[in-house]
Amino acid sequence: MDLRKNINGLSVIVKEEMKLNLKSRSVFIFCNQKRTHMNILYFDRTGFALCLKRLEDSKFPWPKNWDKEVISVAAKDFELVLDGINIWSRFQDVHFEHIV
Repeated sequence: MDLRKNINGLSVIVKEEMKLNLKSRSVFIFCNQKRTHMNILYFDRTGFALCLKRLEDSKFPWPKNWDKEVISVAAKDFELVLDGINIWSRFQDVHFEHIV
């Protein structure tokens, strides 16, 4: 994702490419390819706001299919992602070969 886009550019992506309602009570999160920058777009009943978070010494945890689909995340999980906690690994399948 090109994070040099402004509110208008990201709004077009949400509306036209993702086919989502821009004025819903949602935040739309975009992360760059290096996973060091995150843009957060939302509508607060009076207008759009855009926040940027840049990590200095680490990377945001991000799902492997980050560029292929829209993923819904609970607010508490989003807080964990902002804190650098990988919420995606807990959804991986676990396989047991032998149970004692």
